[in-house]
Amino acid sequence: MSITYLEAIREAQAKALADDPRVYIYGQDVGAFGGAFKATKNLAKEFPGRVLDAPISEDAMVGSAIGAAIEGMRPIIEMQFADFSTIGFNQIVNQAASLFWRTNVTCPITIRLPGGGTSGGGPFHSQSLEAIYAHFPGLIVMTPATVEDAYSMLLEAVAIDDPVIFFEHKYLYYHLKAEKLPTEAMPTGKARIARAGRDMTIVAYSAMVHEALAVAEELATEGTEVEVVDLRSVKPLDTDTIMASVARTGRLLCVGESWPWGGVTAEVVARVSTEGFDLLDAPPQRLNAKDTPVPYHPNLWAAHRPTARSIAAAARNLLRL
Repeated sequence: MSITYLEAIREAQAKALADDPRVYIYGQDVGAFGGAFKATKNLAKEFPGRVLDAPISEDAMVGSAIGAAIEGMRPIIEMQFADFSTIGFNQIVNQAASLFWRTNVTCPITIRLPGGGTSGGGPFHSQSLEAIYAHFPGLIVMTPATVEDAYSMLLEAVAIDDPVIFFEHKYLYYHLKAEKLPTEAMPTGKARIARAGRDMTIVAYSAMVHEALAVAEELATEGTEVEVVDLRSVKPLDTDTIMASVARTGRLLCVGESWPWGGVTAEVVARVSTEGFDLLDAPPQRLNAKDTPVPYHPNLWAAHRPTARSIAAAARNLLRL
């Protein structure tokens, strides 16, 4: 029996609710309907009064969660799509992120953002906003790429006293499966070597980890061993693991599904260039989505985001430098 990425998120929420009476879930249609993607299916029935439907006001959802957290609760907020979290942006970055710094009062809220592209999703339901939230001190930004991390990192998010942006990728909901849920996990802030290699490093996160692994398999048939680093979280960012990988391989390609300007890939390249320039045998490279809104048409969407094909082309170019 296998479990999907989406089911792992549901199981993590069920465990959090069962283990801690301070935990509750709040979001649009999360109750009897089970959420837009069914991430809370049957939880309202199992935990009466603790899986609550919210009005269509992301600003109010986050604001109420901050107030509840101040009073000792540990809310999980579900946004129907990551894109809609911008309506609650003020509450997230001006209130939640700075609360402890201003008042010495913790703000243990978890905001689940179903993000990333899917075929036909278009510009309002496909955005990858992790870099925007990572910009603000006080927020932790998790980007799980595996079923195991979707489960264990969400449980960690609920337990952490800081506000957490939990960026779960919609495309992985049903495309990713594991045999069982983990009993142990790496802590947030520690990157994972998803595949060892000696010739170049590809740093990726969320859905792009799987595209990078496909490229590593392809290049292995050509005699090139690619090391793939799964960041797991982008705030905090595990610079040490990245540097150690680049020290082994001498080449860096960083891949992200979000836009290039001011993104996670830019931060990784900047850190390696300034702190590990002497480790490099070639200029570090990055690959992102096109700098346009996300298109609706499946063919345009496939051309818009990095894929195994475009990553492989970028990797081969880097190997020639």
